[in-house]
Amino acid sequence: MTMKKIFTYKVLFLTAALVLIFAQACKKKNEFKQEDGQDTVDTRTVQGENDAAIGDANTVLGDQALLSGRPAGEKLSKVAATSICGMTVDTTQVTAGILYLNFDGTVCNNRKREGQIKLTIVDYPNKKWKQAGTILKLDYLDYKITRASDGKFILLNGTLNVTNVEGGTWVDLAFFGKPKIVHEVKGTLIKVKYENSNITAEYNIHRRYTYTYNNLVFTCKGEGLGTNDGLSSLENWGTTRDGHAFTSQVTSPVMWNTTCGGGAPIDGEIVIKVEDKSFEIRCIFAVNSNGDEVSVAPNTCAYGWKAEWKYKKKTKSRIFLYN
Repeated sequence: MTMKKIFTYKVLFLTAALVLIFAQACKKKNEFKQEDGQDTVDTRTVQGENDAAIGDANTVLGDQALLSGRPAGEKLSKVAATSICGMTVDTTQVTAGILYLNFDGTVCNNRKREGQIKLTIVDYPNKKWKQAGTILKLDYLDYKITRASDGKFILLNGTLNVTNVEGGTWVDLAFFGKPKIVHEVKGTLIKVKYENSNITAEYNIHRRYTYTYNNLVFTCKGEGLGTNDGLSSLENWGTTRDGHAFTSQVTSPVMWNTTCGGGAPIDGEIVIKVEDKSFEIRCIFAVNSNGDEVSVAPNTCAYGWKAEWKYKKKTKSRIFLYN
């Protein structure tokens, strides 16, 4: 091979390498510009609805003396109504440790809920919900939550296992001075469908909830216990509505209360990473309409939350109003 040909090949190789580097840089730049935070919205919606569902389960179990383990004070009916909007409780299998939460599609605070959640006390009647180590199995049965203002929805199917680590119920917090209740939640491959998506997302959930009670309000601190792909403190991970792998890592405990609900945290921060994206997205909870962090006073709620992402020296953000 002549020196001229060798030189030509080197030039072509270097040119191709430069084109590839330039193309990759352009791709990363375009991804940064086009990012809209949708993956963060989906993750927060799923996690918020899980938090809310577990909160509803705690409320319902507090009313059921047979399952909770407290002394019976009322006569059970086959279908008992609760104070939770749009929901009735089917107690026809309560003697087997099973309840069904039925949702009738009533719009409550911009949320329309349909489908069922099945609650099962594992190893009932040997185990009651107030006992330390008891496991509550929570099955989503075509559980659909729609935002009434724009028709966007998520449809959940799958199982969560909630372990009552230290024992006690919300009733013990509210009336008998128990300082805290600790639950650990695990869910594997929870199926999630979104509007305008033919792909079924999958979520693995591993969280610790610590509940406290003060001035008629239950407050929950959510921490991530999961590990995946070398990361720890994950609250959830899996695949997005587009089929991309993601992780959601808790960098500061996510706080919510019964005044604002699981979908409107009053404090906390998480970091979301999606495969093939050259940047991570930082989610900051409890901000005002300008995106500034605020300290939420008792019995009040924040405006919303902020997603923020960086590429090189540039930063973009988007502010989301709590539903």
